[in-house]
Amino acid sequence: MLAFFLFILDKIVLFVYTSVGDYMKNFSIWRDTVKRNKYNKLLENIETDILIIGGGITGISTLFFLEKSNYKVTLVEQNRIGSAVTGNSTGKLSYLQNDLIDKIRSNFGDKNAREYINSQIAAIDMIVNIVNDNKIDCDLKKVNSYLYTNKTNEVDKLQKLEKFLCDMNINIYHNDIDYVKYKYCFGVGDTYLFHPLKFVQGLALKCKSDIYEYTSIKKINKENDYYLCYTEKFVIKAKYVVIASHYPYFNLPFLFPIKASLEKSYLSASIYNGDDVSYISYSNPFISIRNYNDYLIYLSNSHDVTIDINDTEHYEELFNKISDLQLSPSYMWSNIDIMTSDGLPYIGRLSGNILIGTGYNTWGLTNGVLAGKILSDIFACKDNKYIELFSPRRVNISQIEKGFVNGIKSIQGYVRGYLNKNDSIVYEKYDGKDIMIYSNGTEEYMVYRNCPHLGCKLIFNELEKTWDCPCHGSRFDLNGKCISGPSNSDISIVKD
Repeated sequence: MLAFFLFILDKIVLFVYTSVGDYMKNFSIWRDTVKRNKYNKLLENIETDILIIGGGITGISTLFFLEKSNYKVTLVEQNRIGSAVTGNSTGKLSYLQNDLIDKIRSNFGDKNAREYINSQIAAIDMIVNIVNDNKIDCDLKKVNSYLYTNKTNEVDKLQKLEKFLCDMNINIYHNDIDYVKYKYCFGVGDTYLFHPLKFVQGLALKCKSDIYEYTSIKKINKENDYYLCYTEKFVIKAKYVVIASHYPYFNLPFLFPIKASLEKSYLSASIYNGDDVSYISYSNPFISIRNYNDYLIYLSNSHDVTIDINDTEHYEELFNKISDLQLSPSYMWSNIDIMTSDGLPYIGRLSGNILIGTGYNTWGLTNGVLAGKILSDIFACKDNKYIELFSPRRVNISQIEKGFVNGIKSIQGYVRGYLNKNDSIVYEKYDGKDIMIYSNGTEEYMVYRNCPHLGCKLIFNELEKTWDCPCHGSRFDLNGKCISGPSNSDISIVKD
């Protein structure tokens, strides 16, 4: 009887938090609180000096920093500007980045860890100056940020990290924090909260270079001193290419799937009346909390996408955590971040005249702007002390050790996707290919089941109503349109 009662209770909770309407929206709060710019789709062949692929914070920052250069620059985005990772983030600007600093210390030593911290502080300063100088309304607010642990065996780690920061002459704060249980915590100043989508949209408005939305690059061919970049119908001829997409589309020379993994997190925004807060836990599964106007934004349940594909369970856990705080979510959504094998981003020249900015280990807002500055300095032949630190060409023991593991994870993701079956979905064959069919009672959606990137079997995201790849994180809307790479093709079924 008890088991039956718990089963029914679980279904009631699931129904409540998956109900979409006035009560709760299944997309990020940032998308609902911004007036978005509109840009045309590319409708002709063009030629440019620099083509930037990706309209998130990395691509737009690179475009912004190149505005005063002598280069003709063009940016293309397969969906809307800032629509993917940037628009699904927590909107934090901090150098107190969970256990990442300790990972970098372990892999690269204290000197390079200090350089990384300095790079994050420099990035925050750049963002503040850009916002102030260009009068960008993005709700920028200065706050103290706190790192905490609720695990006894991590107290010593936090104290050692605290001392490391003190030795860098960084001021440390010790205050009680709310909403989380903790064994130890400390805070730092000169960190900020902002609206990431308002920032990217405001930055784009300051750029006079050409921006194209709904323009996806399908392939790149090298021809003499140029790159021919093909959209579905047209060609962009470019001297240089910057790959600023979340997950690099063109990764064979870079072997990206074995150099990085994907981490998925779940977020909510709930009506809240309280003080400014900015907290993050030390270790995975991470909890990150901040406020935005009258909302509390809560992130939790971070996990490797290839190891756990049960979104419904994670959303339920998030819903329960929010309920324990006596809050009710108005928004719930997810985000996927690239985690590099050694803890540092990949920013710089990849090969030839192809440059890249990716792999930010959940800290893409600071590192995205930093990437824009580094890449623009490379084009300007200027010295930048972070070029070597973040070089995509670096090779170290950590990459080699984890490369094999990441390869195995991709295989695990494929197997889990193949075995996964959702009761809401009908699985059939169409024209000899596997398809999935979803019906919401009034409309029916039919899509191919294989991800166009590397053929992994897609799974259905019950809350956000998307088709997700458990191998490399591609996502597609109900109609099969690709909304996040590495895939650059749709899974729509075109009927005669």
